[in-house]
Amino acid sequence: MAKYNDTSPEGRSVRLLRVGEQVRHILSELLMRGEVHDDVLTSHSVSVTEVRMSPDLRHATVFVKPLLGANEADVLKALKTNTAYFQKQVASRVKMKYAAKLKFLADESFDTAEHIENLLNNPKVAQDLGEDRGEE
Repeated sequence: MAKYNDTSPEGRSVRLLRVGEQVRHILSELLMRGEVHDDVLTSHSVSVTEVRMSPDLRHATVFVKPLLGANEADVLKALKTNTAYFQKQVASRVKMKYAAKLKFLADESFDTAEHIENLLNNPKVAQDLGEDRGEE
């Protein structure tokens, strides 16, 4: 009888992704329902865009983005202030050997995508792209 080897790279990455998604859903639900008693968090719509788990599942890096990027610094500060509450809620809902320590960071991927889009729309870059496609 073959035993599932959770230490293989494939098994570990699938498990990390699955646990990260569970944590993301829990945090999103807590923020959406306004279960955190914090004025900043209740007055802002916050998206949890991604959760990356460490290989030992003891640490979770949580990427967040307030709606329209409004008051990002204040939202991050409020999330960090309430980290203990979030950790307790995640620990009670995800059955793991250890409760993951949460670290909240701003999700910069939207800003990076916007920057790339602006570069591609630059007339000089558009001119170069047109030449590569055989257009002049």
